[in-house]
Amino acid sequence: MDFIRGVSREQGVLFPERLEDYISEDNPVRFIDAFVEGLDLEELGFNRTTPAWTGRRPYSPQDFLKLYIYGYLNKVRSSRKLEQETVRNVEVMWLLCKLSPDYKTIADFRKDNRAAFQGVFRSFTLLCGQLDLFGGNLIAVDGSKFKAVNSPNRHFTKDQLKKRVQDLDKKIDQYLQDLDDTDAKEASTSSKDKTSPQDKIKKMKEQQTAYTHLLSDLEESGENQVSLTDADSRSMPKSPKAKVGYNVQTAVDDKHHLIVEQDVTNEANDKAQLSKISIKAKETMAVEELTVVADRGYYNSPEIKVCEENDITPYVPKPDTSSAKSRGLYSKDQFIYAPDQDHYICPAGQVLAYTNQAPYPRKTSKPIIKKNYKSAACKTCTLRSVCTTNKKGREITRWEHEHILEHMAQRLKDHPEMMKKRGALVEHPFGTIKFWNDQYHFLLKGLEKVKAEFSLMTLAYNIKRAIKEIGVSRMIEALR
Repeated sequence: MDFIRGVSREQGVLFPERLEDYISEDNPVRFIDAFVEGLDLEELGFNRTTPAWTGRRPYSPQDFLKLYIYGYLNKVRSSRKLEQETVRNVEVMWLLCKLSPDYKTIADFRKDNRAAFQGVFRSFTLLCGQLDLFGGNLIAVDGSKFKAVNSPNRHFTKDQLKKRVQDLDKKIDQYLQDLDDTDAKEASTSSKDKTSPQDKIKKMKEQQTAYTHLLSDLEESGENQVSLTDADSRSMPKSPKAKVGYNVQTAVDDKHHLIVEQDVTNEANDKAQLSKISIKAKETMAVEELTVVADRGYYNSPEIKVCEENDITPYVPKPDTSSAKSRGLYSKDQFIYAPDQDHYICPAGQVLAYTNQAPYPRKTSKPIIKKNYKSAACKTCTLRSVCTTNKKGREITRWEHEHILEHMAQRLKDHPEMMKKRGALVEHPFGTIKFWNDQYHFLLKGLEKVKAEFSLMTLAYNIKRAIKEIGVSRMIEALR
């Protein structure tokens, strides 16, 4: 018995004569071709949709868009690698009709049309709506940190810059002292370092000047941090793998785990993201009411209120941030609010009456109004030692619309399964994009370009999900 052997390399082979014969009817490239051909690229904002009368003939933007969608669908994002695929990949040859643009032209298309890719993503979500792939009842919102093209070593906060300037001051002083105390000739013969102390001092002063200018620019701009490679990227403290990067947001429908809406921000937390992406998702699916579930990182009173005002029912758990509870004192939850009398009843049975209201926090541009409640009984209360350390007694603050938060807390108590559903629903797309598609970092620099790249990532994910659910043929039929 012998191993399975291939044919001789010298033997003549009759390949199919047409590229069409290599592409099966259910190949995803057929859908990519039909989908892009059906788009109005000029309306979406793509450049050079009509060739000029003079000069060299350009490539069609449709061909570049097809190439990029194919690339992100098959883990090929680099323009150089996409150029290679055009001459060795039969599917790409079929898709581009054997065109082979150079990598610079391919890269320029993505860069020059960065604002238009979000429109392509939305066009596909509208197609998914026509195919009834959205449930339209429940979405889960979540964020994830993606690494930017910026090393942590080229990212500085104000405090880091100040410390570096101070450290360089000390080093320069030390070198100057060493020069005064050491004979230059002896130092030059005994030292193995060919760099003279004067050169080192000059280099350190140049670094100090650069850091000082960066610090001055931060003071003028009002920012707290600066990135030298990608100016729009920011520090993501709670993300060990993406220390400097972007915070991407997705709203995922519960029917087939398709991404309804997506966005990218350089804000490190998710507190200001809930209403914006939820309202966009509601508009995309064209529904009158919607339920949204998110983790405790999205807990923000004004954001929850905006959702309620737009017929969006939120499920967001409250984070445990009670300083009183951490110190072994009664927490606010142990005080009962009586809405008819507008007062609180403390664990000792005493009434905390309304005293006044004030904006909070005072220094922000959009403060919220909070009411204050106090009781004169605190002075003689036997439970004071486990209630407050304030000399004036315990004070309870209440947001003027806190009933919205109380109703949401009751919903979560009545439906604890919503949070389990959230994890199973919204974590799946991020896992697929980051680990299966190997797209845990961005290749482009700048917020607008990064948004374009994430639009392609999420579009590729949605196309894969839709093909898995209904197949290529039905998707192409919906385009006709």
